[in-house]
Amino acid sequence: MYTKPVLSLEDAKKMAAAAEAEALANQWPVVIAIVDDGGHLLYLQRMDGVAPVSAQIAPAKAVAAALGKRESRIYEEMINNGRYSFLSAPGLEGMLEGGVPVFADGVCVGAIGVSGVKSSQDAQIAKAGIVALGLDPN
Repeated sequence: MYTKPVLSLEDAKKMAAAAEAEALANQWPVVIAIVDDGGHLLYLQRMDGVAPVSAQIAPAKAVAAALGKRESRIYEEMINNGRYSFLSAPGLEGMLEGGVPVFADGVCVGAIGVSGVKSSQDAQIAKAGIVALGLDPN
């Protein structure tokens, strides 16, 4: 039987706090969503002033990153480069930059998705959350 690391609620809170600090430092209102390796929501935080739709987009980005074990921007790039059939991929709705998988000991343990500002800024915030766990976000 295999054993693997998993994200705890405490990990999710630590990630969210660091992501929030990055967002606040830049005055960016966002939604922060953290999911486990199966794409199940562990934590959701909606900052004041963010568009309501971001509460749907951030978890979708996180799910795409966790299930695909890659940044959600990879899907966006594939679609933008003409691979439109990827829009029909089952279970993946957040194929926009801002979802970043979390790897511990070489295993994808979940992902963080952020929505509310420019996609590259969403990704910046997400990666700040991963760094808070002492992990490499790249």
